[in-house]
Amino acid sequence: MKKQDFVVIGAALFAIFYIINPTAGFIELIPDNIPLIGNLDEAGAVFILISALKYFGFEMPNIFKKEEKVKKEDSKPTIIINK
Repeated sequence: MKKQDFVVIGAALFAIFYIINPTAGFIELIPDNIPLIGNLDEAGAVFILISALKYFGFEMPNIFKKEEKVKKEDSKPTIIINK
């Protein structure tokens, strides 16, 4: 393992601890009671965690991307006539 791997693991562990940490816990970089910016530190911790997972090859599925339907150009409508 490279030194960079240990740094990424450390950042991920810090992010996990920070996310699990209750609001009035041991670490709070930006107090949550500040309007509009109070939860930015938690959002940053989630970003660090997702980036660390991506660094080690755990791709998060793109849940917000709309799936495109594949249209077959070769298929033609079939008409069935019952006699």
